[in-house]
Amino acid sequence: MSLVDPPVPSLPVPVAVGEHCTRSLRLSREQIAQFADLTGDTNALHHDAEAARRARHGEIIAAGQHTTSMMIGLASTHFSRPGEGFARELLCLNFNFAFKQPVFAEQELRLHWQVATVEWHPRLEGWLLHVDGHAVVADADARPSVVGRGMLLVKAVPVA
Repeated sequence: MSLVDPPVPSLPVPVAVGEHCTRSLRLSREQIAQFADLTGDTNALHHDAEAARRARHGEIIAAGQHTTSMMIGLASTHFSRPGEGFARELLCLNFNFAFKQPVFAEQELRLHWQVATVEWHPRLEGWLLHVDGHAVVADADARPSVVGRGMLLVKAVPVA
């Protein structure tokens, strides 16, 4: 794959290496329980404060898929936003995550993605991005709770 000869040279490369996006949020106990219910996660650590107090972490924790879905949503929103004179089409092709420490209810969580590489893919007729990300609890020791890597396909499309 090479960075030359995109099919519509009049459109710019829609993403740059080093580009990043961030978002801060707080997950309430109610949001954690609702998300777990919606995804069929019956683990008491997401629903039952008493069970959570008896467990290793001692408090309600967010399900891993809750934090990662918020991270994927951030990437999807950012990399599909309109450009100047063109629209972006986005497909999330792959994400991998590692869980490093729990996310507790009511903590400020900072989500972050940064573009590591951008490559033209002629067969897919778009730009493949590798992005590196993390979710960090704001008032903790700044070690990530979740780290991730994703591959996205972004296409620049002329605006009619």
